[in-house]
Amino acid sequence: MTPIKLVVFDMAGTTVQDKKEVETCFAKACQHMNLNVNEERILALQGYSKIEVFRLLWDEKIGSEHPEYLENVEVSYDYFRMILEEHYEKNPILPTEGCLEIFEFLRANDIKIALTTGFYRKVVNIILGKLGWLTGLDNDYFNKSGDSIIDLSIASDEVPKGRPEPFMIQKAMNLFGITDAQQVINIGDTPSDLQSGISAGCRLSLGLTNGTHTYEQLKDYPNDGLLGSLQELKEIIRPLI
Repeated sequence: MTPIKLVVFDMAGTTVQDKKEVETCFAKACQHMNLNVNEERILALQGYSKIEVFRLLWDEKIGSEHPEYLENVEVSYDYFRMILEEHYEKNPILPTEGCLEIFEFLRANDIKIALTTGFYRKVVNIILGKLGWLTGLDNDYFNKSGDSIIDLSIASDEVPKGRPEPFMIQKAMNLFGITDAQQVINIGDTPSDLQSGISAGCRLSLGLTNGTHTYEQLKDYPNDGLLGSLQELKEIIRPLI
């Protein structure tokens, strides 16, 4: 059986504690722009690139051919970025339960760690910087030195399209020289995370139920297993090493 060489993790809600910060900031931006979006819809759009979400919402409201469509998308996204960056700069950022332990386990077994996210690079760097996870990464956010706690960071604005497309996972595979997706495990806490891993053909695309979504909210989406915390990942990986 082909051994696992790479685990691809989502950030907010999976490896980084999320207490509805993104949902709250996004809801504020929608309210500011008079976009009527309820909490359930916002939750369903978690994990997607937010510029794509604003394009979708404004298309639904006024149509993409409307003369103010592009401007409304840009203004909405800029406002969201402003309040999101301000939040992460001013508030504590912590890893999720079991995150550091599973990172240590993967490094001990020579399995690469890649973080992917629906965030854009500026806010990714705010988060990684406050966690100390930028240390050791080069200008391409690759652990060339071998000194970083993670091996790679990929933001949604560094690929043609973010989740649910598989491009971030595929970019990570390419950078590590992995050609067989059966050597990759993907894990995240949203439906778009799960779909991304399935679209990439990963050995396993796992859902985490203590992040932004519960077991009940994830169970009906295609998946290869739902975990209560990252601590459970160790027992899944052990037989695959």
